[in-house]
Amino acid sequence: MHFSSYMNEWLYGEEGYYKNFKAIGKSGDFYTAVSTSRFFGASIANYFLKLLKEGKADRNGWLIEIGAHQGYLLCDMIQWLYTCDPTLIQTLRFGIVEKQPHVQEAQRIYIKERFGNDVAVVHFSDMDEVGASYAFVVANEIFDAFPCELLKDEKIAFVENHQVVWEKAPDEILKWSEPHHLRQGEIAVGYEEFAKAMSKNISHCDFISFDYGEKYVRNDFSIRIYRKHETFPLFDEALMLAESYKKDDITYDVNFKHVVEAFEAAGFKEEAYETQARALVRFGLIEILEQFAKTTTQSFYAREADKIKTLLSPTMMGDRFKMIHFRK
Repeated sequence: MHFSSYMNEWLYGEEGYYKNFKAIGKSGDFYTAVSTSRFFGASIANYFLKLLKEGKADRNGWLIEIGAHQGYLLCDMIQWLYTCDPTLIQTLRFGIVEKQPHVQEAQRIYIKERFGNDVAVVHFSDMDEVGASYAFVVANEIFDAFPCELLKDEKIAFVENHQVVWEKAPDEILKWSEPHHLRQGEIAVGYEEFAKAMSKNISHCDFISFDYGEKYVRNDFSIRIYRKHETFPLFDEALMLAESYKKDDITYDVNFKHVVEAFEAAGFKEEAYETQARALVRFGLIEILEQFAKTTTQSFYAREADKIKTLLSPTMMGDRFKMIHFRK
């Protein structure tokens, strides 16, 4: 089968990696910005507040997260909005796009633990159910979880009995790769459909996403497997795909140029593209930390400041992760 189909089954098929609810953080296979600090969500919410004050967002619209895992990010954002302007909880509507029923249920339980019955969150199985006039949409590490094809010397990867074999690439893949100057690497599958679905179902939209990658092709393979915070290149001779299949996470660096092309074709405009560190500072993360310092003990402040270093440090998440903001 095509590698993209194999990867799709790996992640989303029956008993796929994401079909079983995964722990993120120390006990899981990897960390995310969301699992690192609640101030990550607070800073994004702070930016949303800025857009509201500038009249660029609608306080009667939606705040929606896509790929919310347990719901931490959305809840962290709601918490900060309530702290800054409690009236927003009465005017805004909150939603999560999540197709897996058991993940939806885990999210409902967590949301109730955080807010009781004070906050209602609507679940959508896919974007076609949304139908919003305005929505501020956020997604963390979503583009690296799209299936991809692997291209090498005008051949693409197929998988037979968990072994990668190479066959001549179809003309449409070669036609795409030529103007992108891609000779070797990943080609994501599904960005175009995702962008079109968001455009179709949200009339006016701000979409913000964080992921690791660059705005150019590397002409090398970044695809890798995460297992208990260890990284294994897909083509590592010591790696047995059959042993990792559906048990470990598989991912690759995002080609943000491809993301931009997909969203611009769907009617969006790129508002910003920058490192995670620059984005979070611009969103107000440092000011939020300073406010926190006035309300807590030195030890709690030091602990949270250390977490924020992970988000901002160039050698950790700060430079490797990028923020992209689209508007329609």
